[in-house]
Amino acid sequence: MPYRIERVNALLREEIGSVLAGELNDPRISPMASVTRVDTSRDLGSAKVYVSVLGTDEEKADTIDALKSASGFIHRTIRPHLRMRNVPHLAFYLDEAIEKGADMVAFIDEVIQRDKEIAAQRGDSDPLPDDTT
Repeated sequence: MPYRIERVNALLREEIGSVLAGELNDPRISPMASVTRVDTSRDLGSAKVYVSVLGTDEEKADTIDALKSASGFIHRTIRPHLRMRNVPHLAFYLDEAIEKGADMVAFIDEVIQRDKEIAAQRGDSDPLPDDTT
């Protein structure tokens, strides 16, 4: 990915995140929503904004719907803060990577605990080798 696109992505992520945190008053938007990543097209005409929402499936859907509805407002709000001739049109998508990662960590912790319990039942003193850091 070209360096310029990376800079634009980072700038958009920061500006959209600040609007999300402080300027949107839509009750459908979860307070546990954050912008995780922005992918801008090569021609800078559009940007996919990935948002992580912690909550129920309904809260996630409501937040994404509200952000899609507010995309014009967000676009107008961030425009003065960016030194760009054209600000990309924004499309919002749900990013569940953080939640999937948390689920994976919980699964790994569960497996480790189960291994410790099995080792304790067998009488093993150390179910895992010391080099697991």
